[in-house]
Formats: sequence, structure tokens, C-alpha cells
Amino acid sequence: MAETILVVDDERRIIDLARMYLERDGFRVTSATDGAVARQQILQNEPDLVVLDLMLPGMDGLEVCRRVRETSDVPIIMLTARSEDIDKIVGLELGADDYLTKPFNPRELSARIRAILRRAERSQTEADAPAKIDIGNLHIDPPRRRVEVDGCPVSLRMKEFDLLLALAQNPGLVFSRERLLDVVWGYSFAGETRTVDVHIAHLRHKLKGMSAAIETVWGVGYKLEDA
Repeated sequence: MAETILVVDDERRIIDLARMYLERDGFRVTSATDGAVARQQILQNEPDLVVLDLMLPGMDGLEVCRRVRETSDVPIIMLTARSEDIDKIVGLELGADDYLTKPFNPRELSARIRAILRRAERSQTEADAPAKIDIGNLHIDPPRRRVEVDGCPVSLRMKEFDLLLALAQNPGLVFSRERLLDVVWGYSFAGETRTVDVHIAHLRHKLKGMSAAIETVWGVGYKLEDA
């Protein structure tokens, strides 16, 4: 069955462009032109992924993302204007999985959707993951997608878990941002490494009690080092 993509934008031409390319690539596309309707559709219809514009009438995209994340982990790709750099960061902090700047290449949108959906499918099985990983007081149970620090459960979003798992499976190994994009997000588009930085910041905050540390290797990337 074709995956359903909800495209939310108040510009009909953007919806029509996305629909044309995504349907050609085998997706089923639904749409909404304002935030309140989009949130209702997400709750009722449970799309496989949401393409969400930030600048919406009424409830804007950031508020939609915040409210959706209260009840759902549906993947969200945000659309932002090129000048709204701070909104990209806020969107990622609210739980968006990725972002694209307008004007965007619809082929790139389709490629990112496919990458995110492939990663989501892989995350459901974790067939190649070890039964468990223990690094200091950090415990990771990949098949159950559970994380504990000092025996206390830590709630991580899908991409946060996948990012931590990639680092924890290779303790001490330095990953470039580009490599982490490829491993965790399933693509490597130049200039999008801020996505990695924001998710690393989330992990550091949520795992602040662990004995290991996610270290920055300046000019290169990140590694997980056991203290």
C-alpha cells in the first residue's frame, strides 16, 4: 500500500507541485492549507509523513509541530523560507525530523521523504542491532528502543534514539556530521548538518546524568566516549 504524505501549505501551487512529483513517485498525497485542519487530519487519518510549512494562517507550523508531538511521532519535514534560519532550529527542537528551504527541488523533497520512511521502517525491526549495549551507566535496548541512565528510563524521539545508537555501537569512533546524516537520516545533502547539531544538543540535555559523554571533535564531528 502506498504511503500517505500530508502536505500542509497555504500556497496551492506548492501543494500542486509536491502532489505532482510525489504521486508520480508512488505516494498517496493529501493536503491542508491551515494549521488547525492539518492537526485534525494528522489525528484522524494518521499519515505516514507530514510536509509542514511554517508560515500558515491561524495556527502556524511551529505550533502544529508542538501539538502533534504531544501525541504522535509521525515524521515531519518542515518547509521554511531561506531567511528564517532561527525557525529551522526551533522546528527541530520541537521535534521536526528535517527541513527544506523554499524554493525547494521537488525531487529532493521526494528523496528525503523516502530516506526518512526507510529509516523509520528499519527502526521498527533493528534486526541487525545487538541485544543490548552498556556503556558506563548508559543502557540501550535496541530491539525495544529503550534507553536508561542509572536505571532510570529516558524518553527519546526516533531520530534521537537512532543517533545515540549509531554512536554507542562505535564508542570512541569519530563520526563526521555528513556521515551521521547518511547513517541516521539516510541521505547526505550538503549544508544540512545543523540537523545533526540540534539532535546532539537534545541528546546531551536528556542524557546529562550518564557517565559517558558525547564529545565534539572540532572540525570533524562527534563521538561517544566512556568516562
